[in-house]
Amino acid sequence: MFKDLHFVIQKIRTGIALLTVAGSCIYAQQWENVGGIQDVSAGGSSFNNLVIDNSGNYYLSYYDVSVAKGSVQKFNGNSWSYLGGTPGVTTGTATYNSLSVSPNGNSIYYTNQLGYPGSGMEVRLFTGSLWSQLPNATENPVNYQASAVSSDNIIFTYGSYGSGTVKRYFGGAWAQIGNAGFSGGADFAEMVIGTNNTIYTCNVSGGVKVYQNSTSADSTHNWTLVGGAAAAAASSGEQYNADIALDGANTIFIAYVSDAAGGRKLNVKKFDGNSWVQVGNANFSEGSVQHIALAVTGSGTPYVVASRFENDNFLRNTVYKLDDSQNWVPFGGDFVSDGEAKYNDLAIDKAQNYLVLAYSDNTTKVKRISLNLNPLTCSNTDPGANAGDVGCVTFMYRGQQVAYTTVRGSDGKIWLQQNLGSAQVASSVSDANSYGDLFQWGRWDDGHQLRNSQVVQAPSPNTPEGTGTTAGGYIAGSPAWWAGFSGGDTWNGASIADVNASVGVDPCKAIGPDWKMPSQTDWATLVSSEGIANPATAYNSHLKLPAGGFRSSSDGNFTYVGQRGYFWSSDTSSSGGKYLYIGTTIANPSAGAMRGQGASVRCIKPTSSLSTSDITLNKAVVGVYPNPTKEILMVKSDAAIEKVNVTNAVGQRMNVQFSDNQINMTELPSGLYIVELKLKNGQIVSKKIIKD
Repeated sequence: MFKDLHFVIQKIRTGIALLTVAGSCIYAQQWENVGGIQDVSAGGSSFNNLVIDNSGNYYLSYYDVSVAKGSVQKFNGNSWSYLGGTPGVTTGTATYNSLSVSPNGNSIYYTNQLGYPGSGMEVRLFTGSLWSQLPNATENPVNYQASAVSSDNIIFTYGSYGSGTVKRYFGGAWAQIGNAGFSGGADFAEMVIGTNNTIYTCNVSGGVKVYQNSTSADSTHNWTLVGGAAAAAASSGEQYNADIALDGANTIFIAYVSDAAGGRKLNVKKFDGNSWVQVGNANFSEGSVQHIALAVTGSGTPYVVASRFENDNFLRNTVYKLDDSQNWVPFGGDFVSDGEAKYNDLAIDKAQNYLVLAYSDNTTKVKRISLNLNPLTCSNTDPGANAGDVGCVTFMYRGQQVAYTTVRGSDGKIWLQQNLGSAQVASSVSDANSYGDLFQWGRWDDGHQLRNSQVVQAPSPNTPEGTGTTAGGYIAGSPAWWAGFSGGDTWNGASIADVNASVGVDPCKAIGPDWKMPSQTDWATLVSSEGIANPATAYNSHLKLPAGGFRSSSDGNFTYVGQRGYFWSSDTSSSGGKYLYIGTTIANPSAGAMRGQGASVRCIKPTSSLSTSDITLNKAVVGVYPNPTKEILMVKSDAAIEKVNVTNAVGQRMNVQFSDNQINMTELPSGLYIVELKLKNGQIVSKKIIKD
């Protein structure tokens, strides 16, 4: 809940409003500063590169004017820090550079132009805590360059030398891939590697062109032009660049600036297997643009950014998305930057479902915006009576309103059709956007469940009562989380107010009082009725269960991600907690694991005499004001208030007085607080409050 405290405060102060009245909600998506700071670089910057690993760690490289070298920083979910501990990792100036990360997130590669009076392409590898320098990929002068890492952790580079040359580093030496000079030059070089072990390059030379070759190719295997010709006429020179990205099915997308005849405007195309086809409307920017970048989700949704090169908004940048009519529209406002935005780069945070943007506006700034489904599209209606019927439900999760798909299972019960914390219903058994969060048994939404949360030691006491001191960290090591449990220790609390040494909060209660963690019996009934016997049949069931893997209780590492499924139940076991295990040839609802293991959560609504919309209409309207407040917080509610609980940003309960619908916060320090109101009608309402 509190892991991204800086972000939450920023959202509140800049006016993101979440208002729930009688089941309807207003949700404004806005860009937020990553890490809660406006300036990531220490001073002036250029040539930004942004990459994000599968765990949601952000890596940023740029030419750092403050040290006249290339610098690399990492955002770990809480703060930015220099990779290696200090800025300026290059030999000298690095005004052209690239950054890439291995699929397992363990290796970061940084390439850069060797500054005058030297020449060549420097390549560095970061593993653990240190940078090591590999042999130069070339000693020839090089400007434009790109890099990518294959699934077997081999680095490939693409440079403008030799009219376009690709090499790979293996066995301590660089080897050429395919023929040199294949691209007729490498202006604005870009390169990606698909899960099909195919390398794709993109550059502007007589139009925007994409070439492909195998990661196993040698110098005798020539590059081939995708589609047999240039994808489109495109501008070149200055910063009329192009970009390339792949979706989860290795579909190729490109973004580019049209030539002068097209007004030097923004375009996106994709390759359908036979030819290049336009994505959305052509030449859709209002004027000519520069500094473009492209990102595509695993399910194939593209986003593109460009800086306008004319009129009064000179070089302010805009991010675009496709609307329901397949037209490109601004996303998160007409402009993101306040001033000139150069060297844009765009990436998808699959772990937390954000679109992330880096750009230089004097300093390098990094902002992000949620890609979660807008709750306005959800009618809060239960699925129909037939197995497979779907509905949707809106609720607060991690501080924002979300909308999740619900489904009627073959057991007759209503389930979420996606894991708690996921971005979408699974599109395959290994759809990373559907994995969601991994909870430790007995813990709730405090941030520990995020796949990039930091590992921390067990608190004292090592029970739900003690987790307020962990700041949302994932508890691993010895002793493990809640190591001294007993069979009577449960996971059935409805709210934070219920937490004690033997009771944790059921995270499914975030959806509503009629939702819960499934029991072992619930899972057994579902497995039988849906015919679930392995990951493939689990995905093909009405619940679309993906293989999200699990997280270790001893070191916090991930295992069997994309291969096996682990779903908690509410029941205890001799080893801690029961869960549904979906292995290669088995689906076992009676499996047990240590409570410190991180597993997926799928919620059930076992009874539904009233539809979700009926239940929502019975909810009271609750408001608190003023926010921010200095002393007294007023509470307005249509129902009587039974209990008030106030916690700070690390989950500690505050001693406050409540009378006459007023909460006295005078004695509390300035900061963020969660005010939880328990109404006599059974409804529980949580509000974020800023105390000035």
